[in-house]
Amino acid sequence: MKTNAWTVEPTETGMTISAFIKAHAGVAWSIAKRHVESGKVFIDGNAELSLAYRLTAGQRVELRMAAPRPRDPEREGVLVYDDPHVVVIDKPSGISSVPYEERETGTAMDLIRGAWRRMGKPATTVALHVVHRIDRATSGLLAFAKTKRAEVGLAAQLRAHTMQRMYICAAHGTVSAGRIESNLIVDRGDGIRGSTTDPTRGKRAVTHVAVREALRGATLCEVTLETGKTHQIRIHLAESGHPLVGETVYIRDYRGTLIDSPRLLLHAATLGFVHPITGEQVSLSSPLPPDFTAVVDRLR
Repeated sequence: MKTNAWTVEPTETGMTISAFIKAHAGVAWSIAKRHVESGKVFIDGNAELSLAYRLTAGQRVELRMAAPRPRDPEREGVLVYDDPHVVVIDKPSGISSVPYEERETGTAMDLIRGAWRRMGKPATTVALHVVHRIDRATSGLLAFAKTKRAEVGLAAQLRAHTMQRMYICAAHGTVSAGRIESNLIVDRGDGIRGSTTDPTRGKRAVTHVAVREALRGATLCEVTLETGKTHQIRIHLAESGHPLVGETVYIRDYRGTLIDSPRLLLHAATLGFVHPITGEQVSLSSPLPPDFTAVVDRLR
């Protein structure tokens, strides 16, 4: 079935996604809303289910009539660690870590509470404190604190760069192992995040890249973070000439042939920390999900 795609113009910034679809697809309000709620509308490659989502200039909006109905987040997400102080979930790709809109649902927090409900545990009386985040398009291990004391302890480890985080990604081209350091800014001058050469601006970001396997047109890598800035891995690999497979944002400077992928090939594979209450070392791992391995297998 047909897929329609549009780029949001500066004059359309702030428009709701439902209004945008009504205007560009030329359909009635009821049809536009149905398209959004049934998972037919994608923003920068990710399905958007919120009718109130507001667009920004430069975003790519697609109406994919053949897209399947969205998954039920109440039935997804695996809790890999859960005690009275800390919970860690294996987040699927396409799920936000936390709500970005006031009424946004289907986030990792909702997955955790849904898992608790299925286990017969209280789902609404336990607080969830944000410890760190991973991109919506990224899958893998994501931790939340269930007590304020645990939140403070885990946050201290993040600031001290002692929390161990390893990601697996597939990047275009032949990637070399190495260390990438730059100062990241919110807007490099064209509306997207990137690095600056001005030493007085931005936030320091350090990424370590190791090569795991050469693929056809791409490289499977293991990436560890010294710092954890927004989109750090995606930006550093793209600026080194190797945007991630499935990337939809940081590809404007890439002149090679993009590899087709239904998702961003970035997965938070390991997470290690000292338990903020017991002092014990916690080491967790998550296997690559099927939608990731399917693309990698195709490139082998």
